[in-house]
Amino acid sequence: MTEQATGAHHPQPRARSAAQAAQPVTEHVTGAQSLIRSLEEVGADTVFGIPGGAILPAYDPMFDSKRVRHILVRHEQGAGHAATGYAQATGKVGVCMATSGPGATNLVTPIADAHMDSVPLVAITGQVSSKSIGTDAFQEADICGITMPITKHNFLVTKAEDIPHTIAEAFHIAATGRPGPVLVDIAKDALQAQTVFTWPPQTDLPGYRPVTKPHAKQIREAARLIAEAKRPVLYVGGGVLKAHATEELRILAELTGAPVTTTLMALGAFPDSHPQHVGMPGMHGAVSAVTALQKADLLVALGARFDDRVTGRVDTFAPFAKIVHADVDPAEIGKIRAADVPIVGDAREVIADLIVAVQAEHEAGHRGDYAEWWGQIDSWRKTYPLGYDLPEDGSLSPQQVIERIGRLAPEHTIYAAGVGQHQMWASQYINYEKPYTWLNSGGAGTMGYAVPAAMGAKAGMPEATVWAIDGDGCFQMTNQELVTCALNNIPIKVAIINNGALGMVRQWQTLFYNERYSNTVLHSGPTESDSGSAAGAEKAAGLGTRTPDFVKLAEAMGCVGIRCEDPADLDAVIERANSINDRTVVVDFICHEDAMVWPMVAAGTSNDEVMAARGVRPDFGDMDD
Repeated sequence: MTEQATGAHHPQPRARSAAQAAQPVTEHVTGAQSLIRSLEEVGADTVFGIPGGAILPAYDPMFDSKRVRHILVRHEQGAGHAATGYAQATGKVGVCMATSGPGATNLVTPIADAHMDSVPLVAITGQVSSKSIGTDAFQEADICGITMPITKHNFLVTKAEDIPHTIAEAFHIAATGRPGPVLVDIAKDALQAQTVFTWPPQTDLPGYRPVTKPHAKQIREAARLIAEAKRPVLYVGGGVLKAHATEELRILAELTGAPVTTTLMALGAFPDSHPQHVGMPGMHGAVSAVTALQKADLLVALGARFDDRVTGRVDTFAPFAKIVHADVDPAEIGKIRAADVPIVGDAREVIADLIVAVQAEHEAGHRGDYAEWWGQIDSWRKTYPLGYDLPEDGSLSPQQVIERIGRLAPEHTIYAAGVGQHQMWASQYINYEKPYTWLNSGGAGTMGYAVPAAMGAKAGMPEATVWAIDGDGCFQMTNQELVTCALNNIPIKVAIINNGALGMVRQWQTLFYNERYSNTVLHSGPTESDSGSAAGAEKAAGLGTRTPDFVKLAEAMGCVGIRCEDPADLDAVIERANSINDRTVVVDFICHEDAMVWPMVAAGTSNDEVMAARGVRPDFGDMDD
């Protein structure tokens, strides 16, 4: 067994004993030492970052820390996404660090990504000295102002004595209520100044009181509607995972007998193989899930936010349904769809109370009869299952590649996806049986997410197998983090679904822009001199020269590079990748460019217009088409 497999390389925070915790810690230190000591005390064991001038004072004491592991990334965006992947896989707060100005602004994308997907993240940035703030000093940027709309809260620290309580407050805010990113911007002179480090610090957040316990009357009303409904659906969002409420969800689902649909952000919250799971809803969701929401008479939305990718055209979404909407963030309730029963509270507490209330309804003789409803849903599942056609030219099907990766991967493998076609295929053709095994950028749709997020997940879960499912377009945005993986013994596996194009954009150009492929081709296409040649025909088919050569690129970065072009080699290549656990493996799967993601609800249209495949409109027996 390698050192990686045992996790021996991965420093764990050394918890203080109860007796030690009862005694306040007081030390005479610099502000920078105070920062590192604060990170140690809040339990931060891993920080992803890059040093620079303004944050440099913090890196000196970090060098001596035995409790905080710093991973030097190659780009600040990689640091942010790695911290997000770490947080999503472990349930802990992810931490990233950057210097002022461009270092801080390079964190904006991952901060926005974490904000959209409610990921607990603390981003620590250096700032120019307090006397220089506002003077357009070298590498100055108002990162607090820049990130105000995309953080749960942010702090500007100009005094060394404020560092401990600010760090404690930042971690508390990031992890509680609706999780999210918090920025701590620290002036360089605050890091250099002498101070007294005291732990635990006095925190003061008088306006921050997240409501976690739901109102009993609303719970009882929700239970009554569940018992009365004929066509209910449990519409499960990512909030159930954030609340660690998956066991409670299973109990509630089996108690009610209602269909369950899990959104893109909730995959794994309810086992895909469970007979009550009707699939993922949304633009590329299963026909059974999309239609169940449309035909339902009751939606019980648990930690979901009625995202536009789920609802389609909002004024036509679930037209017959009453809405029970439970969310820890009161701002989400009624924002998109008015709720008949609004419930503010933590998903775990809401579901636990709903279980008791539904049991009371059953004991009173009120139990829903969903036999006819299940008959309809089962007919949709049977008639319109997920499926794909293999390319006629014998090339690799991207869906087949992803499906085989899922089938051959070890149990409890974690998957991180980029954004686009490969993301949708990974959500459709891999079975998610356990929570926290699916990481993706849902709300922001950030290309370049997969590789650094997989790296962060592997750093936090060193014994797990981690596959990054990426597209050739996404991969070229952040692939430099393969070097980080190689140098830090973080052996992830990367599948590049290489179709030589920006696949999802190309799909839209095929369907909505008369096949005018403007700036979506990533390979070196045919030229006039190629016309009529075998090479030209190959390039025209999308199977020609792919640039860059990802195998050579992977090898240059210290990884194992493998190419797969023949379906006959597919399983052997995947099994070889699974067998290599001491280095990062990159597999370049050369796939046909014409594959499309189906089902599909075109943007701006009603979910009633769902297409099971190109030119195939499901017949639900309720219209004369």
